[in-house]
Amino acid sequence: MKAYKLFTPFTVASLNLENRIVMAPMTRCRAIGNIPNDLIAEYYRQRSGAGLIVTEGTSPSPNGLGYARIPGLFSNQQVEGWKKTTSAVHKAGGKIVVQLMHSGRISHVLNMPEGSQILAPSAVKAAGQMWTDAQQMQDFPLPKAMTAEELELTKAEFVAAAQNAMAAGFDGVELHSANGYLLEEFLSPVSNVRTDNYGGSIANRCRFVVEVVAAVADAIGKDHTGVRLSPYGVASDMPHYPEIDATYDYLSKQFNDLGIAYLHLVDHSAMGAPAVPAEIKKLIRTNFKNTLILAGGYTRETAEADIESGLADLVAFGRPFINNPDLVSRFVHNQPLSQELNMDQFYSADEKGYTDYPAYKA
Repeated sequence: MKAYKLFTPFTVASLNLENRIVMAPMTRCRAIGNIPNDLIAEYYRQRSGAGLIVTEGTSPSPNGLGYARIPGLFSNQQVEGWKKTTSAVHKAGGKIVVQLMHSGRISHVLNMPEGSQILAPSAVKAAGQMWTDAQQMQDFPLPKAMTAEELELTKAEFVAAAQNAMAAGFDGVELHSANGYLLEEFLSPVSNVRTDNYGGSIANRCRFVVEVVAAVADAIGKDHTGVRLSPYGVASDMPHYPEIDATYDYLSKQFNDLGIAYLHLVDHSAMGAPAVPAEIKKLIRTNFKNTLILAGGYTRETAEADIESGLADLVAFGRPFINNPDLVSRFVHNQPLSQELNMDQFYSADEKGYTDYPAYKA
């Protein structure tokens, strides 16, 4: 059988991984009361064959809890809840980082705790709707443009959540600057129409993201800090703009200067979005000297090809991990992947379609 580089160990900064397969972050909405629980710990334990697990988006603030039943990392209860997951994954021999995701304008008050508010770079409403448990599908509301004080407070919330992540036993954090959530909202001149130092030019639109990443890296160490990007993604009403290529050229150079552990670049074309041009992937690869993770519609063979060519160091798989908890083992032993996948249960509240997919049986 062919010797796959995909199955070889790899070191990301100070983190030694068993293989180059990453479990991509996927929102699954099982955190009742926004607190990670035993069910979530079992879900990740089952998938700890991945070289690295990136958790579902986890809010650093009550203001970032845009979706129903997503976890947070800003309270002692949440830290204690996450310890169950990190302990289970580490006991099974895996490595796990938490993805910190502030949902920004992609939110609804019915999903949020009392006293929180929907914040964004600018008061620009996103087109579309979101699920609420109380009243089902609802239009996105108009967000509040962040004040200078709210920018500083939100940055501090990211830092505190990153410190909580390390206290909870995570191997690091990934800052979600993709998919149309708060950090990416700053990058786009469509969602960011500010006229202060955080809007206008490319450097100004990137400023808040770079400041957050720098502050987190300073607080927990650059070796424990990664970032996810989705250039050319259109999720959450993020239309294209003429300066996309120049924005990500600038941003990737800034991240390289910060010396963070990795960049995680997602291409959503497998789900119908425009493809990230190969030139952009190569440009980011050239600009950023540390680990590059690529994600988006990969098979074992296409992942191997991009690692062999040097385009990627690691490759992330999302949906195949949902119904194949033993995905890595199936890849290694050339076993067929499960085709049973119930999309109706992706975001439900219990174990069905979550922890009840079986491992391979010959």
